[in-house]
Amino acid sequence: MADVHSKETRSFNMSRIRSKDTKPELLVRKYLFGQGFRFRLHDKKLPGKPDVVLPKYKTVLFIHGCFWHGHGGCRYFIVPKTRTEWWLNKISINIANDRKSAALLHATGWHTIEIWECSLKKNTMEATLANLSSEIRSFI
Repeated sequence: MADVHSKETRSFNMSRIRSKDTKPELLVRKYLFGQGFRFRLHDKKLPGKPDVVLPKYKTVLFIHGCFWHGHGGCRYFIVPKTRTEWWLNKISINIANDRKSAALLHATGWHTIEIWECSLKKNTMEATLANLSSEIRSFI
């Protein structure tokens, strides 16, 4: 099946996708700051370069896009119809890297929290953020 966009349009769309400062990430950061949490961003010294690092709680947050990190059973994770094998390989590498990073962080005493893009949609965002806040505070 052919792509619904021209090669140029698809290239432009893909070039706009960012790995830092995504909408879900900004939403979580704004909430955490409003709750009084202070954090660092994208610490290159830690495995997986976590999106948010809360040193006081020895906790890191990974805010995952459902597509890019293969969120199983999620309606936002749709396998592309073109270059399917390439995409599945890319996503499985991302999943393996996520697991490896989490294992390395746990081994050095860090707590990890994964937040999925779909849990930050309008109907679930409030509960997700409230749970996040209480989960972080439980690590003290």
